[in-house]
Amino acid sequence: MPEPVLFRDRSRPVQILLGGIIPAATGAGAGILIGVSSTWYWVLAILAAAGSVLSGFEHQDGWGGADRGLAAGAIYGIALLVAHAIAGTHAKVSLGSFPPLLAVVTAIAGMFLAGFGGRLARAQRERAAARNEPPPTTVAG
Repeated sequence: MPEPVLFRDRSRPVQILLGGIIPAATGAGAGILIGVSSTWYWVLAILAAAGSVLSGFEHQDGWGGADRGLAAGAIYGIALLVAHAIAGTHAKVSLGSFPPLLAVVTAIAGMFLAGFGGRLARAQRERAAARNEPPPTTVAG
């Protein structure tokens, strides 16, 4: 199985797309859906969470994934709040008593999810490397 291209090795425009534009667009979509349907909001939120875990696979380990997840989660949360405010609808899902805190919550969630993905990827690479290594030699005595 080929190694995924690491985020740091991608071109700057692709980094901006993957690390900024996609989280912003997803957050904006969630911000619109939160005033339309709680079901579709949660469907998009679950897809965003899965994307966060998968984004971690583009990093060497959990720490790199966590850094990206923190930024992307904050972008997602801010875009959600801005789009919801622009839409001017009543939220079908609670935004909490202080909605700006949602951006902090999504940043932390993104950090943990992408960090988890990065850790899974690292473990997967370590297992693959262990399978490809020759067995240790023993000296008969």
